[in-house]
Amino acid sequence: MSDPAERATVGVVGERTADRVTDAVTAAGGTPETGDLDTVLAAAPDALVTVGEDALFALAARSELPETPVLPVEAGRGVRSVPRSRVEGAMDTLVAGAGQVDSYPVLGVHVGDARRARALADVTLLTAEPARISEYAVATDGTTVSQFRADGVVVATPAGSHGYARRVDAPVVAHDTGVAAVAPIAPFATDDDHWILDIDTVSLRVERDEVPVELLADDRRVDEIDPGVPVSLSVADRLPVLSVPESGHPYTDPR
Repeated sequence: MSDPAERATVGVVGERTADRVTDAVTAAGGTPETGDLDTVLAAAPDALVTVGEDALFALAARSELPETPVLPVEAGRGVRSVPRSRVEGAMDTLVAGAGQVDSYPVLGVHVGDARRARALADVTLLTAEPARISEYAVATDGTTVSQFRADGVVVATPAGSHGYARRVDAPVVAHDTGVAAVAPIAPFATDDDHWILDIDTVSLRVERDEVPVELLADDRRVDEIDPGVPVSLSVADRLPVLSVPESGHPYTDPR
């Protein structure tokens, strides 16, 4: 961050409450830079505010991430995020140059030999029709961990283990552990397992399908996956996420 006396430039992207954020930046003595993500990043802001979860995911999906620290606002509970009620105080803190930066892994998603997507929160294989069972395999470092029949399988990063993965009973993992939570979705077996695996070595495979299976990255549809084609994950980048005293705890703070 630059000296506050030089009027720190703060980029603001996203739609929900974005006007409130830009007003708060101005009131704090900073200079807001608004527009689409490319326009804002081209201005080389001292800090970047992403408003809403979609804006944070769109940033993580870029082929190159900025070194500029990112302050999430109303971005769910996977990272420390500023709620609407604390926006004004958070912008005062941000423009003053305070805050702590933590890095979160961004996954590169390969289908076969081709990189197809990036994901900050989770990667999912899911049958295209509800309640239609397919067979999946989970592997790490090329060694099969499990094969099972289910509606799908989800791999959650630390930023995503609080969300959909948590609803299918996967454990929550902290951002600095280097692991991912992996869980079947609506498994056929009643004694289903969940796994904590090295985030840089996980791969998934459709063994057999009754209906098409879709690959999703941060809830975005990427492609339809054929049986036998590996979907491998690795850490492609790290997103610098800024937290300030006004940021909520990623897992327990009410929204």
